[in-house]
Amino acid sequence: MDLGSHPVSFVGIWGEHSQAFLWVLVAFTAPVFALPIFLMPLTWARRFGWRLPREADGEDLAIYFGRCLGAFVLIVELLMVRAALTGEGLPFTFDVLIAVAASMVVVHVWGALKRIQPLTETLEILMYAALGLLAVLFYPV
Repeated sequence: MDLGSHPVSFVGIWGEHSQAFLWVLVAFTAPVFALPIFLMPLTWARRFGWRLPREADGEDLAIYFGRCLGAFVLIVELLMVRAALTGEGLPFTFDVLIAVAASMVVVHVWGALKRIQPLTETLEILMYAALGLLAVLFYPV
């Protein structure tokens, strides 16, 4: 999904600042999402308003899935750091960010419609939509 040759004029309007955008994004997402979800998923979940399962109800499974999600977020973080440092893989990294943003909007809308998530997660719909839009605007063309 290379948006670099996209005919829509707003794609990449701030592309010359794509590496700086990645640094800002990493500075926010690594300490707020990636590391806490990977290192202490249930503590992170409590802070975001989730009701937690008891041991018999699957606490170990919740920790496992939280750490798996955290590991994937860390992979995206490393892609961003590499692209921000070296410029290598910039379009691919932005493609990944756009895909993450779009899929997370779907996940969070689904949870909101089913009423199975705390308000903080529903508010993340706006955050992921903004991330997707910013990734398009900062797309390296």
